[in-house]
Amino acid sequence: MEKDFIDLLELQHMLKRGVESLFPKRLWIKAEVSAVKARSGGHCYMELSQSSPEGLVAKANAIIWSSKYRFISPYFESVTGSPLQEGMLVLVEVQVNYSELYGMSLIISDIDPEFSLGVKELERQKTIERLRQEGLMELQKDLELPLLPYRLAVISAEDAAGYRDFIRHIGENPYGFKVETVLFPALMQGADCPSSIISALDRIMEEEQWDAVLILRGGGAKLDLACYDDYSLAAVIAQYPLPVLTAVGHDQDFHVCDMVAYEYLKTPTALADYILDIYECEDERISSCQTRIRLAASNRLYREESLLDSLAARIKGGFSLKLAAMESALQVLQTRIEAADPRRILDRGYALALDADGVVMKSVGGKEKGDKVSMMFADGILDCTVDSVSRHSEECKTRSLSS
Repeated sequence: MEKDFIDLLELQHMLKRGVESLFPKRLWIKAEVSAVKARSGGHCYMELSQSSPEGLVAKANAIIWSSKYRFISPYFESVTGSPLQEGMLVLVEVQVNYSELYGMSLIISDIDPEFSLGVKELERQKTIERLRQEGLMELQKDLELPLLPYRLAVISAEDAAGYRDFIRHIGENPYGFKVETVLFPALMQGADCPSSIISALDRIMEEEQWDAVLILRGGGAKLDLACYDDYSLAAVIAQYPLPVLTAVGHDQDFHVCDMVAYEYLKTPTALADYILDIYECEDERISSCQTRIRLAASNRLYREESLLDSLAARIKGGFSLKLAAMESALQVLQTRIEAADPRRILDRGYALALDADGVVMKSVGGKEKGDKVSMMFADGILDCTVDSVSRHSEECKTRSLSS
């Protein structure tokens, strides 16, 4: 019994007509780039795919002809900062094409770079909100950096320009400050970057005590740096027991990892300056303390010297006054002594009566006729004999004194 049949080419013709009649015009589709390869002839061959939680659910080959690729590629890179690469979610304008020999393929005529950026930004905002809800955004800010962070664990790629700039800048500082840096190598871009940095953070905790962790890399394309918006990496940094300082990208870049870190700087060189500024401030503080101590000691010495000078002047002044008083007292005493000298009295015409023993006679009492007495004058002595003794009455004494 004969069976109805068609040959393969006819079937492919029918499929071509059917597929292309279903999609006569170009249309925009969303897909993930699972493979991309630019050929030497200028054409770009891609594999677009779509996945679900269960795995891959759709796949299609796509082509950008050289006439389009030479315009699409540089424009896409200028907007996103990154070339087309695996893992990107893209919005592409395609013409559905069916070849009897190669099957269905998508001819790409345009790619919307804003869509790729928008998808990443949406994921970034979701990550930020999740971290905020979990209370992880400010944990690192509660840590304290040592007064002088000396032992620094550095996560970077050994051949990265940013890492070399950091080491050169901090090692050749004009102040001569010394810090210890140890590199823990890690991938600094791409899909494996977050897990590689997390692994480096784990290795750091296995080592001896560190003062801080630095995550360094120079600038790069926006999509190259999108790994620093990864939730897992940001969550590990947020909960890390040591202060984590980041310097990823250029001035315009600010990533989720920067948000949760203890401190973030624009560039590795800026981070080196941040560390050096800590040392410089402490050096200035110590110098200021030295100056204040020196000034205080100088002021104290000056006050003590002034006090000693004042005390010496007071002692000298007091001694001079005491000496003057003593000299004055001696002068008064000398004057009194000279005034009391009997010779002064005799010079004024008085005479001094002495008994036979040479004792000054103060009255006639006890003297009788015939006793020997002497009369001392200023110019000599008269030896006399008492002829008689006459006593004055009180009236006579008074009259004598009055006269």
